Amino acid sequence: MSERVKNPGVFPVGEPLPEIFSKYFIGQAYLNPLTQQGGPIANVTFSPGCRNNWHIHHKGGQILLVTGGKGWYQAWGEPAQELRPGDVVSIPAEVKHWHGASADSWFSHLAVEIPADGASNEWLEPVDDEAYSQL
Repeated sequence: MSERVKNPGVFPVGEPLPEIFSKYFIGQAYLNPLTQQGGPIANVTFSPGCRNNWHIHHKGGQILLVTGGKGWYQAWGEPAQELRPGDVVSIPAEVKHWHGASADSWFSHLAVEIPADGASNEWLEPVDDEAYSQL
Protein backbone atom coordinates (compact mmCIF):
# COMPACT_ATOMS: atom_id res chain seq x y z
CA MET A 1 0.00 0.00 0.00
CA SER A 2 1.32 3.43 -0.93
CA GLU A 3 2.46 5.76 1.85
CA ARG A 4 0.48 8.52 0.17
CA VAL A 5 -2.83 6.87 1.09
CA LYS A 6 -4.75 9.05 3.54
CA ASN A 7 -7.15 7.01 5.63
CA PRO A 8 -10.20 9.18 6.34
CA GLY A 9 -12.04 6.47 8.28
CA VAL A 10 -11.75 4.47 11.47
CA PHE A 11 -11.03 1.04 9.93
CA PRO A 12 -7.76 0.10 8.22
CA VAL A 13 -7.71 0.93 4.50
CA GLY A 14 -6.83 -2.55 3.29
CA GLU A 15 -5.37 -3.46 -0.08
CA PRO A 16 -5.95 -2.05 -3.56
CA LEU A 17 -9.05 -3.58 -5.12
CA PRO A 18 -8.45 -6.90 -6.83
CA GLU A 19 -8.60 -6.70 -10.63
CA ILE A 20 -11.96 -8.49 -10.64
CA PHE A 21 -13.44 -5.32 -9.06
CA SER A 22 -10.99 -2.55 -10.03
CA LYS A 23 -12.11 -2.67 -13.67
CA TYR A 24 -15.45 -1.26 -12.46
CA PHE A 25 -13.88 1.80 -10.82
CA ILE A 26 -12.42 5.04 -12.11
CA GLY A 27 -9.45 5.82 -9.88
CA GLN A 28 -7.97 3.83 -7.01
CA ALA A 29 -10.05 2.21 -4.28
CA TYR A 30 -9.02 -0.05 -1.41
CA LEU A 31 -10.85 -2.98 0.15
CA ASN A 32 -10.69 -4.30 3.70
CA PRO A 33 -13.14 -7.19 4.24
CA LEU A 34 -14.26 -7.07 7.88
CA THR A 35 -16.62 -10.05 8.24
CA GLN A 36 -18.71 -12.57 6.35
CA GLN A 37 -20.85 -13.47 9.36
CA GLY A 38 -24.45 -12.37 8.86
CA GLY A 39 -23.57 -11.05 5.43
CA PRO A 40 -20.42 -9.48 3.97
CA ILE A 41 -19.25 -6.18 5.44
CA ALA A 42 -16.18 -4.41 4.07
CA ASN A 43 -14.45 -1.09 4.52
CA VAL A 44 -14.04 0.58 1.12
CA THR A 45 -11.74 3.58 0.78
CA PHE A 46 -11.74 5.77 -2.34
CA SER A 47 -8.94 8.13 -3.37
CA PRO A 48 -10.05 11.64 -4.40
CA GLY A 49 -12.12 11.48 -7.60
CA CYS A 50 -12.48 7.70 -7.44
CA ARG A 51 -15.94 6.28 -8.05
CA ASN A 52 -17.48 3.01 -9.06
CA ASN A 53 -19.50 2.38 -12.19
CA TRP A 54 -23.25 2.44 -12.17
CA HIS A 55 -24.38 -0.91 -10.79
CA ILE A 56 -27.39 -2.83 -9.52
CA HIS A 57 -27.59 -5.21 -6.56
CA HIS A 58 -30.10 -7.82 -7.61
CA LYS A 59 -32.29 -9.32 -4.87
CA GLY A 60 -30.23 -8.24 -1.84
CA GLY A 61 -29.48 -4.53 -1.80
CA GLN A 62 -26.74 -2.72 0.11
CA ILE A 63 -26.25 -0.32 3.01
CA LEU A 64 -23.45 2.27 3.07
CA LEU A 65 -22.26 3.56 6.46
CA VAL A 66 -20.00 6.58 5.88
CA THR A 67 -17.00 6.59 8.22
CA GLY A 68 -14.76 9.32 6.83
CA GLY A 69 -14.07 11.95 4.20
CA LYS A 70 -16.53 13.33 1.69
CA GLY A 71 -18.23 11.46 -1.12
CA TRP A 72 -21.26 11.05 -3.35
CA TYR A 73 -24.13 8.65 -3.87
CA GLN A 74 -26.55 8.81 -6.78
CA ALA A 75 -29.52 6.65 -7.73
CA TRP A 76 -30.50 6.60 -11.41
CA GLY A 77 -32.78 9.51 -12.32
CA GLU A 78 -32.17 11.34 -9.02
CA PRO A 79 -29.76 14.12 -8.05
CA ALA A 80 -26.47 13.11 -6.43
CA GLN A 81 -26.32 13.30 -2.62
CA GLU A 82 -23.20 14.51 -0.82
CA LEU A 83 -22.06 12.05 1.86
CA ARG A 84 -20.26 12.86 5.12
CA PRO A 85 -19.24 10.77 8.15
CA GLY A 86 -22.29 9.42 9.96
CA ASP A 87 -24.49 9.31 6.84
CA VAL A 88 -26.33 6.08 6.08
CA VAL A 89 -27.56 5.13 2.62
CA SER A 90 -29.99 2.21 2.29
CA ILE A 91 -29.96 1.01 -1.31
CA PRO A 92 -32.86 -1.29 -2.13
CA ALA A 93 -32.39 -4.21 -4.50
CA GLU A 94 -32.78 -3.41 -8.20
CA VAL A 95 -31.81 0.30 -7.86
CA LYS A 96 -29.19 1.46 -10.37
CA HIS A 97 -26.66 3.64 -8.52
CA TRP A 98 -23.04 4.63 -8.01
CA HIS A 99 -20.95 5.99 -5.13
CA GLY A 100 -17.46 7.36 -4.62
CA ALA A 101 -15.22 10.11 -3.34
CA SER A 102 -15.55 13.80 -4.02
CA ALA A 103 -12.90 15.25 -6.33
CA ASP A 104 -10.96 16.80 -3.44
CA SER A 105 -11.33 14.30 -0.58
CA TRP A 106 -10.55 10.74 0.39
CA PHE A 107 -13.75 8.86 1.25
CA SER A 108 -14.44 5.75 3.28
CA HIS A 109 -17.59 3.73 3.95
CA LEU A 110 -18.62 0.36 5.23
CA ALA A 111 -20.40 -1.60 2.50
CA VAL A 112 -22.98 -3.92 4.05
CA GLU A 113 -24.37 -6.47 1.62
CA ILE A 114 -27.96 -7.54 2.31
CA PRO A 115 -28.03 -11.34 2.07
CA ALA A 116 -30.62 -12.89 -0.25
CA ASP A 117 -30.94 -16.15 -2.14
CA GLY A 118 -29.59 -15.65 -5.64
CA ALA A 119 -28.20 -12.17 -4.90
CA SER A 120 -25.85 -10.79 -7.54
CA ASN A 121 -24.25 -7.55 -8.62
CA GLU A 122 -24.55 -6.24 -12.18
CA TRP A 123 -21.85 -3.77 -13.22
CA LEU A 124 -22.85 -1.19 -15.82
CA GLU A 125 -21.37 1.88 -17.52
CA PRO A 126 -18.87 4.24 -15.86
CA VAL A 127 -19.89 7.58 -14.38
CA ASP A 128 -18.32 9.77 -17.03
CA ASP A 129 -15.99 12.66 -16.24
CA GLU A 130 -18.42 15.25 -17.61
CA ALA A 131 -21.28 14.22 -15.30
CA TYR A 132 -18.92 13.78 -12.34
CA SER A 133 -17.30 17.20 -12.82
CA GLN A 134 -20.72 18.87 -12.46
CA LEU A 135 -21.04 17.75 -8.82
